[in-house]
Amino acid sequence: MEENPVPPRILEALEQADDLSEVGRIVRTAARGLTGAMGATFVLRDVDQCFYADEDAIAPLWKGQRFPMTSCISGWAMLHGTTAVVPEIEDDSRIPLEAYRPTFVRSLAMAPAGTPEPVAAIGAYWTTPRTPTADEVAALEALAAATGRAINRIGLDDAPWAPRFGHAEAATSSAAPA
Repeated sequence: MEENPVPPRILEALEQADDLSEVGRIVRTAARGLTGAMGATFVLRDVDQCFYADEDAIAPLWKGQRFPMTSCISGWAMLHGTTAVVPEIEDDSRIPLEAYRPTFVRSLAMAPAGTPEPVAAIGAYWTTPRTPTADEVAALEALAAATGRAINRIGLDDAPWAPRFGHAEAATSSAAPA
């Protein structure tokens, strides 16, 4: 049996996560670290929309924004249930160039998460045109599999479009400053 490329501490953190905002915080950091990417995103499916729930990147991307499933690469990955690898954004018809050109993103990999039907995706972004290595893609897919298990366990009741999403984060941030 092949060893999981995701470190046990990350797997344990996902297994112990209590809500989707915590999953997002774990995933955004882990995806960058595992792939050497300059940015990573955690995207949730909201019926026919992709909601960019969290990100960790060298510059702002799309956190908090929604896009139709059929017009973004995260939606493509979820709808097809397969990882999208884009070595050069300018050469791939699945990429909405008007959204990507103003950013640092020039290549990416986007892995769907959740079974039997994907309900999320994890993206890794690079600043130069490049094909992600097989190890980087395998790590992203293994992280997506673990993320899917966490989402299945937690459910989508605290999804970003639900009233409770981010409640724990808000309670933490409302504490008196140290």
